[in-house]
Amino acid sequence: MTNYIEKFKLKNKKAIVCGGLGLIGKEVSIALSQAGAKVLILDNNESAWKEFKEKNKELDLDFVKFDITDISNLGKNISKVYKDFGPIDILINTAYPRTKDWGNKLEDIKAESWQKNVDMLMNSYCLITKEIAELMKKDKIKGSIINFGSVHGIVGPDFGVYSGTDMTSPAAYSAIKGGIINFSRYAASYYGKYQIRVNCLCPGGIFDNQDKTFVANYEERTPLKRMGNPEEIASAALFLASDASSYITGTTFMVDGGWTCI
Repeated sequence: MTNYIEKFKLKNKKAIVCGGLGLIGKEVSIALSQAGAKVLILDNNESAWKEFKEKNKELDLDFVKFDITDISNLGKNISKVYKDFGPIDILINTAYPRTKDWGNKLEDIKAESWQKNVDMLMNSYCLITKEIAELMKKDKIKGSIINFGSVHGIVGPDFGVYSGTDMTSPAAYSAIKGGIINFSRYAASYYGKYQIRVNCLCPGGIFDNQDKTFVANYEERTPLKRMGNPEEIASAALFLASDASSYITGTTFMVDGGWTCI
């Protein structure tokens, strides 16, 4: 008889979580560790790491200060992490770097800003995926790579949810997340013969004490009539990281309260 609970466990697995100290990244790191994985967080926020580790002493978590936006040195830096930490079974890209002018209206975006955001967020994801997949291939690891997309990489924004607020959905965000989603499909096809799985997890709106008007608008638009929470995204990441999803690759995994079904 198959032990289905065992399929969700990550005992003897090593996982890297890029952006593991963000709102969602923290919960993903906790979920993987609770499932038995040794988790290495790559993030540039050293002070956040100290606070996070203090609150989660019982978990097998480690940290390396890492800048995923350093594109020219990304390959070298990833190789060093891989060498120091040991063979990686799971890579999760949750990082969310962006420029200070992030959120400008489409007509006000400067070419330099657009290019930098694409480099920092999309190109970094793609290159890290490639670097880790190649190392997995070399070591014959049947790994799982999970890139974070978004509902806005699948559908255009419903600008009505921002009505009555100063908020908006950045144009570059849609372009970047759409690119990450399709690159993940490409990588899944490319590395499938090596038993390396690549999937894209796409959250809907996650509650983070946003403007009350926005929250009300968003909840009204969503079939489940509420925003999501980080723990719900982490549960989905755990599924895709584990052997419970061993025949799933190249998928765009929606965790959006039904946002994209209507």
